[in-house]
Amino acid sequence: MNSLNSEQQGQVSSAEPPALSPAKPKTGFGVAPSPFNGVKLELGIILVLGVVLWLGANSIIASLGGQLLMLAAYGIVATLWLMFRTRRVLRQCVAQGKADRSEANQRKTS
Repeated sequence: MNSLNSEQQGQVSSAEPPALSPAKPKTGFGVAPSPFNGVKLELGIILVLGVVLWLGANSIIASLGGQLLMLAAYGIVATLWLMFRTRRVLRQCVAQGKADRSEANQRKTS
């Protein structure tokens, strides 16, 4: 029984003490790095402006048809802008990926 106690004591003494500092809680809002973060930000801005435009449409244009036309035009322009930006970022990512692959292939052959 003494040998068991000495083994247990050896294990306890060789174990590292627990960390004394408490874990820090995460504060704030974080987004993982992505080439599309700029597009996401623009989408948020477009949505907020769309809601503001919708709420103020009655003050800007009196006729219901004019209000609908204004909101539809805003939606179409916003959609086209987001499509343009997304395609541009995607092309940059594809070009960067091709460049990375060609560098890796050159390193393998060298």
